[in-house]
Amino acid sequence: MRNRKLFVGRNIKAIRVDNALTQAKFAEKLGISTSYLNQIENNQRHLTATVLLALAEKFAVDITTLSEDDSDRLLADMAEALADPLFSGEAPSVQDLKLVSQNAPAVAKAFLSMHQALRHAGEQLAELDDTLERSGALTDPAPYEEVRDFFHYLDNYVHELDLVAEKFAGNFSGPGHSQRNIRKFADYIEREHRVHVSMQTSDIKTNDLKTNDHGDRFIRTYDPSSRVLKLNQQASNSTNMFQIAHQIALLEHHKMIDNIIARADFRSEDAKAICQIGLANYFAGAATLPYGEFLSKAREFRHDLEMLADYFNASLEQVSHRLSTLQRPGEKGIPFFFARVDQAGNITKRHSATKLQFARFGSACPLWNAHRAFETPDQILRQLAETPDGVKYLCLSTTVSKRGGGFKMPVQRHALAIGCEIQHAAEMVYADDLDTKREDAFEPIGISCRICDRVDCHQRAVPPLKRKLEIDPNMRNTIPYRF
Repeated sequence: MRNRKLFVGRNIKAIRVDNALTQAKFAEKLGISTSYLNQIENNQRHLTATVLLALAEKFAVDITTLSEDDSDRLLADMAEALADPLFSGEAPSVQDLKLVSQNAPAVAKAFLSMHQALRHAGEQLAELDDTLERSGALTDPAPYEEVRDFFHYLDNYVHELDLVAEKFAGNFSGPGHSQRNIRKFADYIEREHRVHVSMQTSDIKTNDLKTNDHGDRFIRTYDPSSRVLKLNQQASNSTNMFQIAHQIALLEHHKMIDNIIARADFRSEDAKAICQIGLANYFAGAATLPYGEFLSKAREFRHDLEMLADYFNASLEQVSHRLSTLQRPGEKGIPFFFARVDQAGNITKRHSATKLQFARFGSACPLWNAHRAFETPDQILRQLAETPDGVKYLCLSTTVSKRGGGFKMPVQRHALAIGCEIQHAAEMVYADDLDTKREDAFEPIGISCRICDRVDCHQRAVPPLKRKLEIDPNMRNTIPYRF
């Protein structure tokens, strides 16, 4: 627990309620007074080692999970939201925000949903006045944003799906990709679900399978009536294995996926449909990179991305994303952040199991090495970075390309970014020759210009929202204003 006082009253109360115990009975089993328990549940007293041991002994609680909650990311998200000009007046203190995120997380999430709805309404009003008359168009959050936040607050780890995916992978004995390959996945879905896998290619001019009416590249299509799963022959083996596993999730675990979606209580049918795809993708990633074996190899290879990709016959993106999901209670890996960034700086995938929380709106910090990856394709760049809150990170970035299959077909290019807090650097092969003890080795980065208070940043694009500007017409520096 890193000698840190634990104020986790909400978690303790949840354990008591799950066991249908009154405070008096629960306190008796823990060997403490009822008043002391009441103070713990209200975050007025911290947990002691004695209480932790009692929880583990009497209620089989994995005490390593008690300190891992949503408070850090809720705190970061609320601070960013309150920087919005929509909220005028004196901002709440950090201590006030901590109290809300720790003691009333449901209120914090409701506030974020409200802020998201307000932003959405403002953007719609600025673009089209006639949207005022559309029922619900201004109040509902965008479906993709709603699903993104759902995974965000799950720590991007879906326990029940991860377990069944690992069990599925156990059908193919043997390590790595030597046993789990596309032929075996195809044999499984045909044997268990009577689905035939057909590798397809077509003349680009016919536009029948290669692309759809919008020019998008064909990857996977399933016909429930004929029970034929068609895959693009020109896609990589790792992509096609992933797509077969995705289809297996929808056929074999649709009830589990439906239950997870029902518990999420999404606001729209679109969000439910998007989440269904996301959960099937989660199963596919966990099936091709099963938790226990992947965690073991990650430690053995010291988190070398290329060695992991070769061993599991996976892409760098699949490996990087999987590393960020290794948050199983009692078997946690290194807490990583992971993001995928396009050439305009937009974050198209994001997740963080670290204190680093990506901006919910706008582009990422230009000083982050993810942007430099496009300058040196096919290389893994390293960066020692420090955020304004003083936390230090080892950041990695590289580019990936997904070819369209022909000279005239478009090529998708993204930068992948993955990293961890510096205390885990010794477990990373990428830190072996870096001087992580030297303070000036760390580059200052931020989250987003709109919420970053650094005054000496030469790459600042816009001033921070909550700071008063000082503009001197007789002076011109790199940034044409001070605050």
